[in-house]
Formats: sequence, structure tokens, C-alpha cells
Amino acid sequence: MKYKHAFAVGNLCMATGMVVMLGSLGYTLLSHIFPLGLPEFLADISLMGIFIGALVWLAGARIGGRETIAERYWWLRNHDERYRRHDNHRYP
Repeated sequence: MKYKHAFAVGNLCMATGMVVMLGSLGYTLLSHIFPLGLPEFLADISLMGIFIGALVWLAGARIGGRETIAERYWWLRNHDERYRRHDNHRYP
């Protein structure tokens, strides 16, 4: 897949995952606060939808290449001499 297509598909998956998470969270909260008269198993399924939405969002971040930024900063902080803390204090 080309970079532009992967970027678009990743963004689409991230948006879909966010909509699923927010919709599931809203339905779960509303069903527990207000009596909606809907079956109880729908509230359980919507609670599971929060986690499914998070997985779709993470998959979209992986496809779109969004996770490399955090890895690069972790690499700089831990392995690049210019950004590492030097323990030059007097007392060990």
C-alpha cells in the first residue's frame, strides 16, 4: 500500500474507532443513568464496544504510521547521547 493510501486508511480506522468508543461510552452511561427500556445485554455489548473501538483506533494508528513518533522520542531519551541525562552529580 502506498503511503498516501496507508495514511488515509489509518486515519479512517482511527476515526471509526473513536466514534465507536464515544458512542459505546455514551450508550453505556445513558443506559445506567436513565431507564431507556432497552434490553440489558445491549449495555453489556456497548461496554465491550469501548474496548473494540480502542483496538480499531490502535490498528489505525499502526497502519497510518502514527506510533513511530512515540518510539522515536523514547529512543532519543534512552539511547541518544545528546538527550540523555548525565549523572554527573557529586554523590553517587
